[in-house]
Amino acid sequence: MIKDGSVVSFEYTLSDEEGNVLETNVGEEPVTYTHGRHEIIPGLENGMSGMEINEKRRLRVQPEDGYGPVHADYFKEVPRDEIPASGLIVGTVLRARGPHGEDFSVRVHEIKDHTVVLDLNHPLAGKVLNFEVRVLSIEPGEAE
Repeated sequence: MIKDGSVVSFEYTLSDEEGNVLETNVGEEPVTYTHGRHEIIPGLENGMSGMEINEKRRLRVQPEDGYGPVHADYFKEVPRDEIPASGLIVGTVLRARGPHGEDFSVRVHEIKDHTVVLDLNHPLAGKVLNFEVRVLSIEPGEAE
């Protein structure tokens, strides 16, 4: 049974409120994490507590237990000439580099005459997430 310290491998399918599949790892490499160490989003980790090997569960994760709300201050306006021509389409996801050299994704939110508004929120921020999970393995961890 999954408890704090368990090393868990699982497969999942993530869908939105309309039932559209956003991502899945079924038939691919499983996700492996240590339960209780906050390595996955809180709503998913909490929902998996107590599960057994091969158990399947549907979990509905609210934004506050997922990727958080959409933050208005995470929108940044930049000069249009700083964006490649191929990125001048609303919805385009661009790769950016943070102040400490880390890579992250930004989405083109709005294109103006001389500037482009970028959305730096996580793409799943503000969304209710529907997970279908199946536990593949549970190993005792150091804390057990």
